[in-house]
Amino acid sequence: MFSAMNHHHLLYFWVTATEGSIAKASTAMHVTPQTISAQIKLLEESLDVRLFEREGRGLRLTEAGRTTKAYADDIFSLSRELQAALRGETKNAFTELRVGVSDALPKMVCHKLLEPALHLNETIRLVVREEGVERLLAELALHNLDLVLNDAPIPPGLNVRAYNHLLGQAGVVWMASPDLAHKYRKRFPAGLHDAPFLLPTSDTALRRSLDVWLDDNGIRPKVVAEIADSALLKAFGEKGEGIFPVTDVVMTEVEQHYNVVPLGVADGVVERFFAISVERRIRHPAVMEISKQAKVGLFTQHPEVELADM
Repeated sequence: MFSAMNHHHLLYFWVTATEGSIAKASTAMHVTPQTISAQIKLLEESLDVRLFEREGRGLRLTEAGRTTKAYADDIFSLSRELQAALRGETKNAFTELRVGVSDALPKMVCHKLLEPALHLNETIRLVVREEGVERLLAELALHNLDLVLNDAPIPPGLNVRAYNHLLGQAGVVWMASPDLAHKYRKRFPAGLHDAPFLLPTSDTALRRSLDVWLDDNGIRPKVVAEIADSALLKAFGEKGEGIFPVTDVVMTEVEQHYNVVPLGVADGVVERFFAISVERRIRHPAVMEISKQAKVGLFTQHPEVELADM
């Protein structure tokens, strides 16, 4: 049986949760703190849960409170969209795209993924943050981000109400400085035993796949460095410090920019790219364009790896 929720009570709760305290919510809504407290209490009674608990002199959201706030974010966001649509302002409803980029992702691929958002007919301002994925997903849950790009789905056990959207996957190529490639290319991959390698850190999906590939090929590499930042990893590779992996969709750009060459393909290894959002069905036009271009353009191209005689 459907039971209507009092959205007036929900609004008082939502503003308090967003502002961080009853005092700040009181100022924002121009009502007394007593009024806000009473409205939140009525909402708690109707839902039969506690939404806040005391933490020192302040308030902290309970687990039920965090869930309620996440739904309230969606409810009031849709309410604003409805009002804008009825005023004929739908075209201007989305003017900013806030994206969190996992520090595990190759920056050149991220640029290719996000570039379509900058070329829509309407003006979109892109705001990009790079951090660890757990921190980014926490910001996504708080609606401080519209989208998170990662190399894997939401980690299991992470209590975030969000949805995974697979953008595509690409192969992986081993690259190195010309001198290093010349030394190890003739007996690829068997001859890579004890060769110097630059690898992503062990907490990435790509590293786990590469470790399996190395093991399957009987290779015990000399791991010179494990580097989380993909651009820094390539900079080390440019100086001849080791053999390193590159997603094949940016192989040509890496070859030109870093003066390195392909050594061989890591057969069977793929790097996947996910867009994670709080929406099951994406509505933001810039995110829709990113997803579309990734699927029909970026990840349908698989460049041939040409190994020059050296």
